[in-house]
Amino acid sequence: MARVLRIEYTGAIYHVMSRGDRREAIFRDDTDRRRFITTLGEVCAKTDWQVHAYCLMGNHFHLVLETPKANLVAGMRWFLSTVTARFNRRHKQFGHLFSGRYKSLLVDGESPGYLATVCDYVHLNPARARLLRSRQPLRSYPWSSWPDYLQAPGKRPRWLRVDRLLGEHHIRRDNAAGRQQLERDLEQLRGKEDGETYQAIRRGWCFGGETFRQVLLDRAQGLAGESHHAGLRNESDEDKARRILREELDKLDWSEADLSRHAKGDPRKVQIAQRLRAETSMTLKWIAQEVRMGVWTHVSNRLYHATRKTRNKVR
Repeated sequence: MARVLRIEYTGAIYHVMSRGDRREAIFRDDTDRRRFITTLGEVCAKTDWQVHAYCLMGNHFHLVLETPKANLVAGMRWFLSTVTARFNRRHKQFGHLFSGRYKSLLVDGESPGYLATVCDYVHLNPARARLLRSRQPLRSYPWSSWPDYLQAPGKRPRWLRVDRLLGEHHIRRDNAAGRQQLERDLEQLRGKEDGETYQAIRRGWCFGGETFRQVLLDRAQGLAGESHHAGLRNESDEDKARRILREELDKLDWSEADLSRHAKGDPRKVQIAQRLRAETSMTLKWIAQEVRMGVWTHVSNRLYHATRKTRNKVR
């Protein structure tokens, strides 16, 4: 079966969903859920993603995210592999956590209604799956972005963007009254699905008006294949990494040639590698090559010991 092309562009909005391998659970307890959300925050810091909604279910998750840079594929590669590695390490197991390729539905963010519909669909998942009793408010399900929407701005994660959904619901101010209105709107939608309301979200490859669909088809027409355009997908993230590298070299008053003159394990080079690892999704192999730190396993080892040293200081 042909693989669905990943269309990427600046400002794209996606509904992303991925299930557990063989539909098995991807969260065994609340610690797994908290770690997932922490990792989501990390990938947003690396990629500049803005999350409009998320929901963690038993064997799958939903994200509605916006990519100010065209970097969905690079970001998801880091995100899913990191979630898997941390899950396996914690539970002392090996192998895949997620099943096959994740689904990414492109959402029309310019025409009114589409973004709100997708976010509502995500936030209604716990009620749809009967994880809440009929009289329990949606806010009582803790593993989605909905409770954060109903909190004051200062209590929300920095990477959660609420203004666009508020605007779609015609709520002008992010205050207590506005949030109460938002909650009333969604609670009224609960249980009113007719079976077809969200069919396009479940089955389609894009969700929007006909003009939006045609624009996407035009974008896809010139793409020969995923492997052919892998370099383009990584370009924005690599640009960010090279900017960080230049900034760090300027701080040290080094040129690129100076990187080769200093030892592979020089603490200053380790600090550069730490920042690149924290703020981008570039691989250890890329960091090892660009910072002149030898093989990727050496970088991994240095970062591990640097992290342990930092933790010990905190204690």
